[in-house]
Amino acid sequence: MVLEKKGILIVVSGFSGAGKGTIMKELLKRHPNVYALSISATTRKPRVGEQDGVDYFFKTKEEFEQMIENGDLIEYAQYVGNYYGTPKPYVDKQLEAGKDVILEIEIQGAFEVKEKFPQTVLLFVTPPSAQILEKRLVGRGTEDRKTIAQRLSRAAEEVEKMDHYDYLIINDDLEKCVKKVHQILRDEHLRISRNQAAINQIRQELQEFSKGEYGI
Repeated sequence: MVLEKKGILIVVSGFSGAGKGTIMKELLKRHPNVYALSISATTRKPRVGEQDGVDYFFKTKEEFEQMIENGDLIEYAQYVGNYYGTPKPYVDKQLEAGKDVILEIEIQGAFEVKEKFPQTVLLFVTPPSAQILEKRLVGRGTEDRKTIAQRLSRAAEEVEKMDHYDYLIINDDLEKCVKKVHQILRDEHLRISRNQAAINQIRQELQEFSKGEYGI
C-alpha cells in the first residue's frame, strides 16, 4: 500500500512581526527537498538585486491580466498600483514533484486558496502575546510609532479570522516552532482524505483475498 506522494499546499499567514517569514525560511533551509516556497508574479519593477524566477516572476500589466483571463493564478490582488499573485502552473509543478508548497499570503488570499483547494492547510503564526508582538515590531527599528500603531490595529482585525485556520502556531521559540510546523505537515500526509487511492487498493486486495483461500 503506497501513500499519496503528491505534495500539500500550505498557506501561512500571521500578524506583521509574528515571525512567519523567519519560520518558513528556516523550514526551507532544513528541509530543501521537502518544501518549496511559492514564487509570486508581480507587475512591479524589479528592485536592485532581485532576479526573475527567483524573487518574483516579473510580468507586464498585459501579461498579468492575460494570466488572470487564462485562469493561471491561484489568487491575486492589487496593491499600491501593482498586481501580485500566485502562479498556478509553478505551484502545480512543485506539488506533482512531491514537494509541499508554502504560500506566505494575507488572510483574504488564504481564504481564496482554501475555497478553490479545500485540502489546503492553513497555518496562522502569532507571538505569545500582544505585548511581545509590539516589542518585536519596535525592535525591528524600521518603522515609526504611527506605523507600528497601524500594524497593531490591523492585527486586532486579523485576530477575528484566526479561528478559520487549521493550526495555530505560537512563535515563542524558533527551534521548537520550526520542529512543530514540520511535524504538523508530516502528519497531514497521513490524513485519510489524502490517501483514498491507498485505501481503495487495500480494500480491493482484501475483497479479492476473501474470495480465495479463505472465501466463504
